[in-house]
Amino acid sequence: MTQEQVGTMIPPGVPNTMTISADSSLPKARAGSGKLVLALLVGCAVAGFLYFDLGRYLSLDALKANRDQLLAFTEANYSTAVAVYVLAYCAVVGLSLPGGAIMTLAGGFLFGSVLGTLYVNVGATVGATLAFLVARYLLRDWVERQFGSRLGAIQEGFSRNAFSYLLTLRLIPLFPFFLVNMVSGLTRVNVGTYVAATSLGIIPGSFVFAYAGRQLGTINSLKEIVSPNVLIAFTLLGLLALVPILYKRFAGHSS
Repeated sequence: MTQEQVGTMIPPGVPNTMTISADSSLPKARAGSGKLVLALLVGCAVAGFLYFDLGRYLSLDALKANRDQLLAFTEANYSTAVAVYVLAYCAVVGLSLPGGAIMTLAGGFLFGSVLGTLYVNVGATVGATLAFLVARYLLRDWVERQFGSRLGAIQEGFSRNAFSYLLTLRLIPLFPFFLVNMVSGLTRVNVGTYVAATSLGIIPGSFVFAYAGRQLGTINSLKEIVSPNVLIAFTLLGLLALVPILYKRFAGHSS
């Protein structure tokens, strides 16, 4: 018996539960299709990057070998160079591809320490936000269903002090940038807080690499840029971002 035939047998004023259930399943089906399409697009982009070995262009040797051509193009087409650079940085960060450090060095070399840091900040923040939103759209509902009861207290505590926690994670270079992007998307932190903490937290590290980019010819390894003293300084800055949280806890216990 078809749904139309069933519908003719239902008295007027009585809701058709088959139609209601079918209608309610449509948004879920569309959401599932959207997630599948997005996952395929991201997967194809990453696969293309690996298949065509595009990572060879995001290396220190490649940057140094092409620095004259890059500099000449930037001087002749400054606005285009800025737009291409920011979009490329967004793609690298948004797809969680390796090469962010080289991109930052290139920004300092091509645009100077200050403007390079600014363009890096725009590209990295937009890219990180895209990665955050993709992770949230694809995985957060599943994580909530599977682990919501066990992670509830952690989620609540993180969202309550999200800005300080995220600022610490961004300042301390021991935490992989792409991992913070994706894990943050699985939490309940709002997008505005995430964007603000990311944009502010990456400024010191971006400036260090952009400044080093001005001396590109003298750099033989990325390890030369991040010295133990620089790591200690970043770690201390990150720990300072936790001071408001510690103050709240001690103040709460004392009261």
